[in-house]
Amino acid sequence: MTTEPMEKSEASEKSEASGGAGAASSPAARTRSVGAQDTACELPVAFDLAASWEPEAVKLDTEFGALTHGPVTLVCEIDAKPAGNIGFLRVWTAGDDDGGGDARAALEAFVAEEAQSRDAVAFTETQAGGFPAAEVGYLNTSEFLDEPKKERALAVSAPGGLVVLHLGGLDTEEHEAMLPAYELAKKTLRAASAG
Repeated sequence: MTTEPMEKSEASEKSEASGGAGAASSPAARTRSVGAQDTACELPVAFDLAASWEPEAVKLDTEFGALTHGPVTLVCEIDAKPAGNIGFLRVWTAGDDDGGGDARAALEAFVAEEAQSRDAVAFTETQAGGFPAAEVGYLNTSEFLDEPKKERALAVSAPGGLVVLHLGGLDTEEHEAMLPAYELAKKTLRAASAG
């Protein structure tokens, strides 16, 4: 029957489109990047995007100002909706003159504001591309959520400033479905001048 192969094909397409397991190894998923001067968001770093994820620079709100958490300011949102998920990979930065050089301290300050009520917080030292990085996984337990949800973030001190990548999601299921896109960004992170 043709139904079984079609179901497998549809599942593979959905996995790749959402940044699922197939997306990280798919050549098509690694052809687009963000961060360089000629991309949607100019950043101190560049990284590859999962298939169908759409980056957009965050405009400064003239009425309320910039959205900041600790020493970093939200500058880019990479939307997973075109890939079939509900959530964003958000990029926060602080320039060298903003004193944001200590990645671990900045990440701790970021999490303290991003999830004021949290549990199961686990900080680790890791690598993000060629950069030493601080990473955290935690359960956001805000009273405004229907139920606690997993979130993850990493911080690097790069030439040009501090960068925090944050992956939330509508809920834990969406977060886990989007993890391959986060891991792809982490694995391919490089100085923006490197392209």
